[in-house]
Amino acid sequence: MKKKIALLLVAAMTVASLVACGSSAEDAPAAAETETPAEEAPAEEAPAEEAAEAPAADAGSVAVFYYTYGDTYISSVRSALDAALDGAGVAYQDYDSNNSQTTQTEQIDTAIAQGAKVLVVNQVDTGSDDTTKNIIEKAQAADIPVIFFNRSVSEEVVTTYDKAVFVGTDYEMAGHMQGEMIGNYLVENYDTVDLNGDGVISYVMFKGQEGNAEADARTQFGVEDADKVLAEAGKEPLSFYDSNNSDKYLVDKDGAWSAAAATDYLQTAMSQYSEANNNMIELVIANNDEMAIGSVTALQNAGYNKEGATVIPVFGVDATDAAKDAIAAGSMIGTIKQDAEGMANTIAQIAQNFQGGADKFADVDAANVVGTWRVNIPYATYTGE
Repeated sequence: MKKKIALLLVAAMTVASLVACGSSAEDAPAAAETETPAEEAPAEEAPAEEAAEAPAADAGSVAVFYYTYGDTYISSVRSALDAALDGAGVAYQDYDSNNSQTTQTEQIDTAIAQGAKVLVVNQVDTGSDDTTKNIIEKAQAADIPVIFFNRSVSEEVVTTYDKAVFVGTDYEMAGHMQGEMIGNYLVENYDTVDLNGDGVISYVMFKGQEGNAEADARTQFGVEDADKVLAEAGKEPLSFYDSNNSDKYLVDKDGAWSAAAATDYLQTAMSQYSEANNNMIELVIANNDEMAIGSVTALQNAGYNKEGATVIPVFGVDATDAAKDAIAAGSMIGTIKQDAEGMANTIAQIAQNFQGGADKFADVDAANVVGTWRVNIPYATYTGE
């Protein structure tokens, strides 16, 4: 009788473990996914009591930590990475840090304690190197590789550990490409965009987060490079709509790069800066597509950017599905494509390389590899054409 009970309990443990594989931390136990090898403690030889109390075996899972599931672009990376890991037969566990570094750090501690074999980290706090150092120290102490992605981390810190890499983008390039795209559009459509005919384009800039390298670069170069194109065409540089704002941007104070923040800011601004007052905001530049879409919402609420209505040009970054739809509808002009699938496939390949003992950049496009620590996924402009 004890042998039959043991068989049933071991089978139940195996099924439960397989069901957990690939699930989110929010809807499955946080324990590492396992399969009980057939050669370990055959059920017919183990007492039922031992089978019931045996801890779950380590399946060599990949633990993936997202700064938040709520970010539209990050959600697209998550879907693509889940698919890539599923396709490769790699066990994994997703974690939603919900924009809290404290939560993410606790999740990393839990994953390490439960035997994760690779950490994949979309770091919450990007304002200093201390968080990155802390994560690397934890990974190194456990001899676990760590792959940082999307949110920039320091070369100086990452290169302290030979099993640490970063998969992201040349973040300055997005700002440069966006600025050039904006400048070219304005030169071709200047009289239409210049609503009050004063020869100067009044703009608003939406910054996603303070202390974030991507946000800093996009905020700077989105304007600087547009101004270069305008200068070459003999046009005046862009003018921030509020002369009292020395920063020349509006930032999402929650660091969420959110559509809601952009909608609220722009609706408030347009109550004072309007066509009726002859000082209308004539251009919207956003660090990501969520804030661009939020801006479109505010403009449409005011009667703009609809079919047959005046269009205030809106530009973003990411090429999310919502942004592509808005561009197709004519309510948004352009965006910079950040390749979610390319990023996910590269992360999955490096994770497999670490697990299989291969060179960490094996089968990764060499043209995208930077030194011994980084892979840059290329950007592309998107205007729907």
